[in-house]
Amino acid sequence: MPTVLILANETIAGGALLNRIKERAEEGWRFFVVVPQTRPRHGNVIYDDVVRDSAQVRMELAVEYIRDLGAVGDGEVGDADPFNAAMDAFRAHPIDDIIVGTKPAGNSAWIKRDIIERLEDETGVPVEHVVVDVDKDGLPFDVTLVVANLTSAAPELVERLKAMADESPKPKRYVLIVPQDGTQGEHVRGARQRGRRLLASLDDAGIIAAGMIGDPDPYTAIMNAVQYFYVHDILISTLPEGSSQWVADKLVERVRASTSLPVEHIEAHVNETAGA
Repeated sequence: MPTVLILANETIAGGALLNRIKERAEEGWRFFVVVPQTRPRHGNVIYDDVVRDSAQVRMELAVEYIRDLGAVGDGEVGDADPFNAAMDAFRAHPIDDIIVGTKPAGNSAWIKRDIIERLEDETGVPVEHVVVDVDKDGLPFDVTLVVANLTSAAPELVERLKAMADESPKPKRYVLIVPQDGTQGEHVRGARQRGRRLLASLDDAGIIAAGMIGDPDPYTAIMNAVQYFYVHDILISTLPEGSSQWVADKLVERVRASTSLPVEHIEAHVNETAGA
């Protein structure tokens, strides 16, 4: 069974690329997905765990789509340089073809860096270029960005996400962002644990979701996620007004003003006390 290497970043969920993957799957190809790590545009500090997590989520959602087609798929997070990321995978795995997904010319740094031609010259295998224009092609599913911290395991949030999946006219995918409480190792572990609890609840309900930790500042975490993913809408879960620092800081209003995306806010109750 021949293997095609899929190299893409923000375009990994684009309709044109996913349609091409579906066509290749019907032809009997297997897939190996590589998503380079992308440095965020927002925030004064770059958190390596956040950068890697975001690439991991993009890769996992693409592999999930491939496996849903009945095809064989696997993947990895690659080097920040897309050429190096592709070549690392090419050297480590038996690759027969390469597909590179980019934004349209003029918006794509990869095209400006001649990545298609460089990969053709270096690998000697066919390299197909798929241009992804989400404004034109759309996505085969809706992606909801879910932002929560202490309320990530609250029943109100889990039930709302289940209801949204049932109500959506298109298949629904969730990307969960759990901002860190700080920069120390225990804060990273705590954020991961809270995210895993919500993902486990959604998995039990048969809902496809992937999660990552985010910048300690929730606004920065959201703005970086909007850079990393094509998002249809945003759901922000907080503690009740009076207990939530996010509400006091007018997080919901700031996100609405900055993204122009639909933003839903729900309040949830937990036993812990803090400011999410």
